[in-house]
Amino acid sequence: MYKMAHEVHGILFSNVHPVSGETYETAAPDNDEVFLKNVITPIYQVLRKEARRNKGGKASHSKWRNYDDLNEYFWSDKCFKLNWPMDPRADFFIHSELPPANERSSQGTIGKRKPKTNFVEVRTFWHLFRSFDRMWIFFILALQAMIIIAWSPSGSMTAFFDEDVFKSVLSIFVTSAFLNLLQASLDIILSLNAWRSLKVTQILRYLLKFVVAAAWAVVLPIGYSSSVLNPTGVVKFFSTWSMDWQNQSFYTYAVAIYLIPNVLAALLFVLPPLRRTMERSNWRIVTLIMWWAQPKLYVGRGMHEDMFSLLKYTLFWVLLIICKLAFSYYVEILPLVQPTKIIMELHVNNYQWHEFFPQLPHNIGVVIAIWAPILLVYFLDAQIWYAIFATLVGGIQGAFSHLGEIRTLGMLRSRFESVPSAFSRHLVPSSHENATRKHLDGQLQDEQHQDELLERNNIANFSHVWNEFIHSLRAEDLISNHEKDLLLVPYSSSDISVVQWPPFLLASKIPIALDMAKDFKGKEDAELYRKMDEYMQSAVTECYEALRDMIKDLLEDDEEKMIINQICDQVDYSIEQHSFLNDFRMSGLPMLSEYLERFLKVLLGDYEEKDFYKSQIINALQSIIEIITQDVMLRGHEVLERVHSDTSRDQRNTKELSFRKINLSITVNKYWREKVLRLYLLLTTKESAINVPSNLDARRRITFFANSLFMNMPRAPKVRDMFSFSVLTPYYKEDVLYSDDELHKENEDGITILFYLKTIYRDEWKNFEERVNDLKFKQFSKERMELTRQWVSYRGQTLARTVRGMMYYRQVIELQCLLEFAGDDVFLNGFRTLEPEQDQKAYFDHAQALADLKFTYVVSCQVYGAQKKSTEPRDRSCYNNILNLMLTNQSLRVAYIDERETTVNGKSQKEYYSVLVKGGDKYDEEIYRIKLPGPPTDIGEGKPENQNHAIIFTRGEALQTIDMNQDNYFEEAFKMRNVLEELKKSHRRKQNPTILGLREHIFTGSVSSLAWFMSNQETSFVTIGQRILASPLRVRFHYGHPDIFDRIFHITRGGISKASKIINLSEDIFAGYNTTLRGGYVTHHEYIQVGKGRDVGMNQISSFEAKVANGNGEQTLSRDVYRLGRRFDFYRMLSFYFTTVGFYFSSMVTVLTVYLFLYGRLYMVMSGLEREILMDPSINETNALEQALAPQSIFQLGLLLVLPMVMEIGLEKGFRTALGDFVIMQLQLASVFFTFQLGTKAHYYGRTILHGGSKYRATGRGFVVFHAKFAENYRLYSRSHFVKGLELFILLVVYAVYGKSYRSSSLYLFVTLSMWFLVGSWLFAPFVFNPSGFDWQKTVDDWTDWKRWMGNRGGIGIAPDKSWESWWSGEQEHLKHTNIRGWLLEIILAFRFFIYQYGIVYHLDIAHHSKDLLVYGLSWIVMLATLLVLKMVSMGRRKFRTDFQLMFRILKALLFLGFVSVMTVLFVVCGLTIQDLFAGILAFMPTGWALLLIGQACRSLFVLIGSWDSIKELARAYEYIMGLLLFMPIAILSWFPFVLEFQTRLLFNQAFSRGLQISMILAGKKEGADTARKEPADAGNKDGADAGNKDGADAGRRRQDTIF
Repeated sequence: MYKMAHEVHGILFSNVHPVSGETYETAAPDNDEVFLKNVITPIYQVLRKEARRNKGGKASHSKWRNYDDLNEYFWSDKCFKLNWPMDPRADFFIHSELPPANERSSQGTIGKRKPKTNFVEVRTFWHLFRSFDRMWIFFILALQAMIIIAWSPSGSMTAFFDEDVFKSVLSIFVTSAFLNLLQASLDIILSLNAWRSLKVTQILRYLLKFVVAAAWAVVLPIGYSSSVLNPTGVVKFFSTWSMDWQNQSFYTYAVAIYLIPNVLAALLFVLPPLRRTMERSNWRIVTLIMWWAQPKLYVGRGMHEDMFSLLKYTLFWVLLIICKLAFSYYVEILPLVQPTKIIMELHVNNYQWHEFFPQLPHNIGVVIAIWAPILLVYFLDAQIWYAIFATLVGGIQGAFSHLGEIRTLGMLRSRFESVPSAFSRHLVPSSHENATRKHLDGQLQDEQHQDELLERNNIANFSHVWNEFIHSLRAEDLISNHEKDLLLVPYSSSDISVVQWPPFLLASKIPIALDMAKDFKGKEDAELYRKMDEYMQSAVTECYEALRDMIKDLLEDDEEKMIINQICDQVDYSIEQHSFLNDFRMSGLPMLSEYLERFLKVLLGDYEEKDFYKSQIINALQSIIEIITQDVMLRGHEVLERVHSDTSRDQRNTKELSFRKINLSITVNKYWREKVLRLYLLLTTKESAINVPSNLDARRRITFFANSLFMNMPRAPKVRDMFSFSVLTPYYKEDVLYSDDELHKENEDGITILFYLKTIYRDEWKNFEERVNDLKFKQFSKERMELTRQWVSYRGQTLARTVRGMMYYRQVIELQCLLEFAGDDVFLNGFRTLEPEQDQKAYFDHAQALADLKFTYVVSCQVYGAQKKSTEPRDRSCYNNILNLMLTNQSLRVAYIDERETTVNGKSQKEYYSVLVKGGDKYDEEIYRIKLPGPPTDIGEGKPENQNHAIIFTRGEALQTIDMNQDNYFEEAFKMRNVLEELKKSHRRKQNPTILGLREHIFTGSVSSLAWFMSNQETSFVTIGQRILASPLRVRFHYGHPDIFDRIFHITRGGISKASKIINLSEDIFAGYNTTLRGGYVTHHEYIQVGKGRDVGMNQISSFEAKVANGNGEQTLSRDVYRLGRRFDFYRMLSFYFTTVGFYFSSMVTVLTVYLFLYGRLYMVMSGLEREILMDPSINETNALEQALAPQSIFQLGLLLVLPMVMEIGLEKGFRTALGDFVIMQLQLASVFFTFQLGTKAHYYGRTILHGGSKYRATGRGFVVFHAKFAENYRLYSRSHFVKGLELFILLVVYAVYGKSYRSSSLYLFVTLSMWFLVGSWLFAPFVFNPSGFDWQKTVDDWTDWKRWMGNRGGIGIAPDKSWESWWSGEQEHLKHTNIRGWLLEIILAFRFFIYQYGIVYHLDIAHHSKDLLVYGLSWIVMLATLLVLKMVSMGRRKFRTDFQLMFRILKALLFLGFVSVMTVLFVVCGLTIQDLFAGILAFMPTGWALLLIGQACRSLFVLIGSWDSIKELARAYEYIMGLLLFMPIAILSWFPFVLEFQTRLLFNQAFSRGLQISMILAGKKEGADTARKEPADAGNKDGADAGNKDGADAGRRRQDTIF
């Protein structure tokens, strides 16, 4: 590659050849595709062949090379072997092909497989230790030290200073040596497949580290034994060489030398600049040190933070670790020590089973059973302490960031006066404001007047944006016309002497002022003014001045204007002389107000006849003047006489002064009518308007926007100076815009989407109808239906909603341009009063041109080309809708993969292009077409490749990634240029941010309780969670859209999406990893937010959680996590672990803790050890076992993990609201939901690391949360929850039954209550949260459907949802492709089920207390006999049922007689009891399940011996039993109607609290159907109901499906 670079340099700079002296000349290429063919395509083919080895995600990562492996190949000098031009015969391009699927070929015949590069992603949990070894070593050593201290006689921490205890504590260095040896061994073992690609120096480093670690693992134990303890035997022999090192000296020196690397690391930790200097140094000694510390790669260097950031997150973790260790010592470890000592001293002889190791000392089995769950809790509880500390620090940070200072309309009203100045301070460019200040300085010297005019200017700036914001709310139907009028701020305030606040602030001020004045008894004006607040005074003054100017504008006659002037002069004079109350009658004001209302109503009226309109105005004016002069003014006649005497000498002129000369042209002026409307609102709005707007979403947006203006944000630059940016959205086949048929299509209960939305968003539908009626569309017109489709689509998670939101950026940029360049015209008259056809057209053209330069929106519609060619109705609909979006939005671009058939040398072949199109006149117009070497999705994951192929079409310095389920808001788009300024702000280490994180608002949590839970959970993560990650922890990455990327930084460093199949399943976070490893810097900003939708149904949420858990499992294996874990300093590494893969590992450990605890109790109960211990007097006196059991039960639920959620709600909505929400969430069984999701995380995370099987799971984003059938829930949760739940259920039952005779029930409940809660959650949460889950008719239908599914035969092409056999086969897919470690572990774990049979058979009455091993052997004979009988029945049914019916009946009769005979003998002769029968079921059922699991793991063996069908039938029997156990409680509860009512209230409490009657949906098909029929679709456009729908009477009898 250096030759290529040298040649390119020569061509660019016209250099000469060093030998010939000739200038470089490029040879004319054969065609335009020479670079594609000679460079890109060969590399693509290598990637494609490697991706085929992945086998669709089934092959191990170590078997094939991914993007990272091939990329890192070019990091070494081996890439020079490719030459330039690249040699196709180079080793890099020679690839070993996979053999065909139907052929078995040895590796030697297909070539030698290329090695991995630098790292191997091996499926093992040891990656967690390898990547985070420093954390595990620290916790293990701390645990060892605490146990040693607690074991001392005093048990106090001061015992550490005792000589003997201190000597024992010194053993932690020996433990450390062995753990370091483990780490060095893992480095070698886990990277073996990459050794052929490593440099010799890297291999040497691995080997030297292993040798050094092994040496310390020998030296330190010998030194400890020889120096600290009294050496004997072999140790004494090996220690004779160190005779000069007496007593502790040798070990002390050894430890000192051993700690030298740690001391150097600590020194570099506290001096980050020194570390950065060393990383860039070329000194040999420094290079040697850095080579030993870390492998020399292009990534992972320069990641150290500045000193201040380092101190912040160090202090965070030091305090956390102190609290965690103190809690662990005093609550978990110390209480266990004394009981353990007592238990170890007990001597137990009376075992209740055949004990294989009766001579084990110190009851070591009991000690392990007690300590094992406690040790897991010790490693787990740091996650809970992190949640506590993150909650506190995040809450404090949020408070200092001014979050939640304006969270209600009352708070907004109280602070609205300061909002315009805050707006100008942050959102108006500084140069514009400075120019305004200079202009004012030139005009006025009076500081008070200058400040007043500056305030007016601020309000003028603010009013344009505020009013556009309000208009956008109205366009989105969140507010009504009346609410819009109350919220608008006048564009100009130059003709009014006071500040014109929006009417919602001044509402009811005038009526109250009139009442005060009318009832006021005093005579002093000042006393009346004191009773009026500032807003009331402003409203009164504005009404007076606005009415004065309005009447003057109407009048054309000078004499009539003089009357108005005289009246006003009299008013002004009275106010100035403080004699207003003496000169005017207050009692006449109410009548004047009444006539003014009539007058304004006339002005606002829409009259077709001008003469009639004019006469109405004249009459109203005459009445007003008459009331003023006769009823209000004490000397009103003097004003009229004075005017008459000045203007006329005869009485005839007096009669002509009747206000008949009216300027009607002013009444059509839009701006003038707005002033009339405002005056009318001020006079007539008598309510307080405290609830304006009434829509909750509108309130949230208004309060957040106002609050954000007081938060810290950069000053907005001018538009021409702002960063240009692009927005990128990946799209596949999601909904674009709902069709008319989809709007009116009924579900199985007769509910349409339109009816549902009209019910849920009743206020918004009313506003929509008001808006449509204003447009005067006909009832069933095409335009009205199009608007209805848009209204529905904008309330779903559709592409149309996302595009509308993103196009606000363009609208905002245009507005910002107009405000900057149009000058006073805009300020005085308003943005909406300017017309492009007038002189200001140049401003609009300039704004549009600049908007085009600064903003581009690219939607990567991967299959747009295929949809364009398709004949399928849905594809055609998507294509047409996307095309309409392009035609409507001129900044929208669509990128897609185009596939074409071409003929080359007589052969047809496919060519692929990346194409960018835009909207033309009627169709799309192609802008760019780039030929690709092949389909991108063949070499990577779909979504990241969809982004990767389109990123080249983006422009500008910044790139915002927006997902398909997101939305944007006008007011938030206005802050975009402020956010982009963050990219210019240098960090303390003189580095600009490379990713800007933004907060999100989850807009799908308004109705369903599940949606509310998910919304709160997600909101806490995207706010307080990411806030604490960004600062102080400095480990925020990219967690999905809508982050903003430094585009130039990322397209030159690997892009924004890693796309390797499976390993990069969670492609978003890898962008953050990549940024951090390459020296980037990620921040988080909460003064701007973007909308986001989430899954709202139980199954969709679980699929999402499974996908994320799969992704975290793959991350655990990745090189990115390994490098970050090793390159971060210790405390930042802790932050990284507990906020990424550590959270999921802790979730899995929580579940393992329950298993370990219960299996330990099972061992103690079955062996009789628990009985012996509890019955011992010394134990009874000390309550030792209760103390031992107490700590672990605290952590089973993990309720503390909801603390961040409560804190964020409290911060932004108030802590009283937060407490209420928390209580309501618990009443709605939020703990059940979160406990269930804990099982989802644990299952999929563990399975991914052990066996793989990760895949992208489409969750769906529709409106309806439909009733999921029992079979569907069973398929989805059987292995992840139901099997585990039933296992824990059996454990708890056995523990309860066999220990109740000697154990108090209170102790049992105390220990197991949380576990029973876990079992109940895992078994029944899917049915509790399943809409209409307890409807009797649906329960019957579910049972029929489940039986059909269980009975259907499987086979090739049969979908899993059609047959149990197909599903069961698919559930074992991971075992077919797992590695030997996963296979062995699966079998070993299955052996745990044999302990039930071994323990229970010795407790049977028929065993007669025998402890002989023969008892267990006989139980196996019974087990095998039972299986043999079942097999005979199965074979007889299959072979004899059709042709030999009589023989089959005889066989069944013989078996029945044999069974009766055997049972009779057992009952009469052997002493079998009924209790033994039930106990036998508990014993043998787990054994059969163990045999089944082993059979599944050894499938190939059982297929070979012909017993696979038996395994399948055994599995079917178990599935039937599990299904029945789950279904029976549902069926019983479905008998009682109140259960269904309770469930409906449980799922939809939020809707009830907002006044929504769910019963209209759940029980009212008729109304839904009638409503649908009234819609125009009934004219012939609407499809019929689904084929599966019942008739109308049946559907009317049923309960309706719960929706959203």
